[in-house]
Amino acid sequence: MSFSKEDVLNALRHVDDPDLHKDLVTLGMIEDIKTEGNTLSFSVCLTTPACPLKEHIETACRNAIAHFIGEDIDVKILMTSRVSSSKKTTAMLPKVMNIIAVASGKGGVGKSTVSAGLASVLSKSGAKVGLMDADIYGPSIPILFGVQDAIIEMELVEGKELMKPVMAGDIKVFSIGFLSKPNEAIVWRGPMVSSALKQFMNGVNWGELDYLIVDLPPGTGDVQLTLVQNLPITGAVIVTTPQKLAVADAIKACAMFTMPAVNVPVLGIVENMAFFEPSDQPGKRYHIFGSGGAKSLAEQFNTPVLGSLPIKPELVQDGDEGKILNAENVKFFTEIAGQLVRQIAIANAHQ
Repeated sequence: MSFSKEDVLNALRHVDDPDLHKDLVTLGMIEDIKTEGNTLSFSVCLTTPACPLKEHIETACRNAIAHFIGEDIDVKILMTSRVSSSKKTTAMLPKVMNIIAVASGKGGVGKSTVSAGLASVLSKSGAKVGLMDADIYGPSIPILFGVQDAIIEMELVEGKELMKPVMAGDIKVFSIGFLSKPNEAIVWRGPMVSSALKQFMNGVNWGELDYLIVDLPPGTGDVQLTLVQNLPITGAVIVTTPQKLAVADAIKACAMFTMPAVNVPVLGIVENMAFFEPSDQPGKRYHIFGSGGAKSLAEQFNTPVLGSLPIKPELVQDGDEGKILNAENVKFFTEIAGQLVRQIAIANAHQ
């Protein structure tokens, strides 16, 4: 059977990206088409290595080739990725493609655990990931990754002396916890906190990153304002529990990001402590903190629920022991990360 590259492109014009609602050819995702006899090979370049629809898109491509060209073609598809980037620019962190703020209205809802879990899943997918612990008064990221005893080193970069991030696996991590003693309270006024955060932006060698996750302190104060005023935030993720008290505070966090003066899109809601499922009663769920809180919040701000996390004692224990990176924990965050990167791609496409 004889067919050309143009035949291949015409066939693949019938395959749409499910999120961007345009065909793969128009989006420039089809690359390196090679035809030889009855053999066809090409690459599909996705917007993220963590794309949850990778298999769906590959199957759709195979079906299109079979339908519009022929069923007997030996098709080889390489699924690659080139992370989509926020078009917002700044002199700070110029090599960082996307900056994601993880926020909450109140403390104790698991915001840092979610930040660590998202960073872990994105890193394991092959993305270059950094995690900035901006919770100045209560830094917990070092403990979650078991790197609380790390010593910060300096390095010379393009004539400027910068602090070197601590590596937690393949994730670049920086926290005020690396610069203070465990039993010391950080008693700073607002300007000092803002100054420290700017140092995390300017004084740390983040290098090239696909995603920088910023774990914010709870509430709507100086750190949040400093962040949005100085960095081109791709979007925010709001963490809440189902209970009304947490949702009431989460509404304020969403409202802050959607203020005209801030104008940061809320990419979605993560509901933590959504239910408890006893190990001896699989499938039986107890909604200890109520239900429906994340859904109502998402509807109010026209944003999706990215996913829910159960009350899992093992997850808490592993975090306390610095084992948040283990495979058993990562699976809890895989769906949430997949939904997040879809929302990032959509946000970037509509800028």
